[in-house]
Amino acid sequence: MDPKQKIEQLVEQKKDKFISLSQTIWELAELGYEEYQSSEILCKALEEEGFAITKKLAGIPTAFKGVWGSGNPVIGILGEYDALPGLSQKAGCPVKTPLHEGGAGHGCGHNLLGTGAMAGAVALKEYLESTKQAGTIIYFGTPAEENLSGKAFMARDGVFDGVDFFYTWHPSSFNRIGAVHMNANISRIYEFKGITAHAGGAPHLGRSALDSCELMGVGANYLREHIIMEARIHYAYLDVGGRAPNVVQDHAAVRYVIRAPYLRQVKDIIKRVDQIAEGAALMSGTTVTYHTESGYSEYIPNNVLAETADKALHEIGGPLWDEQDFALAKDFTDAFNDQSKEKERETIIQRYGRDKLAEKLQNPLDTQIEKYDKNHIIMEFGSTDAGDVGYIAPTVHLNIATEALETPGHSWLKAGQANSSIGLKGMVTAAKVIALSCVKMIEDPDKIKQAKEEFMQKNNGIYDCPVAGVTELPKL
Repeated sequence: MDPKQKIEQLVEQKKDKFISLSQTIWELAELGYEEYQSSEILCKALEEEGFAITKKLAGIPTAFKGVWGSGNPVIGILGEYDALPGLSQKAGCPVKTPLHEGGAGHGCGHNLLGTGAMAGAVALKEYLESTKQAGTIIYFGTPAEENLSGKAFMARDGVFDGVDFFYTWHPSSFNRIGAVHMNANISRIYEFKGITAHAGGAPHLGRSALDSCELMGVGANYLREHIIMEARIHYAYLDVGGRAPNVVQDHAAVRYVIRAPYLRQVKDIIKRVDQIAEGAALMSGTTVTYHTESGYSEYIPNNVLAETADKALHEIGGPLWDEQDFALAKDFTDAFNDQSKEKERETIIQRYGRDKLAEKLQNPLDTQIEKYDKNHIIMEFGSTDAGDVGYIAPTVHLNIATEALETPGHSWLKAGQANSSIGLKGMVTAAKVIALSCVKMIEDPDKIKQAKEEFMQKNNGIYDCPVAGVTELPKL
């Protein structure tokens, strides 16, 4: 039996266990750094499979690792399991129907991500056992990917040191190895302090912290024209100083997130944002303090790992959809707003050709595999803390279709499909591709050497951690 057949057999034998595990995590829908039950059941499942568990990595209560085997190579597999606020949704339901009004939901499919990665790790372990090969497998439970950069804190504290290479995956509309460069970012909080006063009787005695936030916003808007085109400046008010307009607000706070292709660019822009905050405080007669809350390094795929995974994905193939899957996907795309429907049409024409538009609109699930092209890396504007792992060792994440074409990310539409036949079939496929990719690397040691050489060319072994000096874990 060849490696592909063996891996497929091993994953299929235990897929029901991991499907059930994914559904449980989906139901729990715990936010970042609060995934107490989700991490615990993942630890228990790993322990049942013979992995030795270590909890509270980097001092994070919901971070853990499971280790099996001995010797080299040391393979890292990354799993996530945090949900997003406000995205509770009934499973498989194409009508917005929260299970818990205002509750959290897996609007990024991390219930599938963490469990599918674990299924791949277990299949790899059983493959090495059956073939009597050496190797150490480490499954890393990495919390709080959404906005809170759990992996960056773990990388800073040396959790990932000593691993030869890492694989992970992410739920998607497409089957592909991510030939993408994703942005670095840093989240920073600015807190203004002023002087309260009666806004009608003695406004001249007050110094408004809320005015400071608004002045900062004006300055940031003017800055946008004078930074690189690829950069983004986002903000959200954390504290508006109260609800009474006849009281001068003596406290206010705002969070800014700066994105750019490289961390060094983010840092340059942040210096200018800091100056804007200081200027806003000067204009309004307030004081300002600021600190970094979280951050992500840019993600750049390792070509050797990516090309290996690309071969594995083409051998395994994409998920095998049936008529019920296509019908369910169509129900979800029918619920898209007009902008999402237009984006779906554009993607179908680009990916399949205009002559396939009507067919794919009726059956809106990906049925092909995008070829990895190291000479055509796409700049994407999102971020992932897998980028920080990529500064510790060669790293790649792959995409497997778990939802209808162009399902909006971080939405109830995605949450509903993350616990459906579509999402679960994609998860099982991802487990097979991860395991087979690792086998291909293990059985060709030159590839590991080449991946490390490429890694050193990328960063010369230097990691500039975006959360260096941050002493408290961030909160949503």
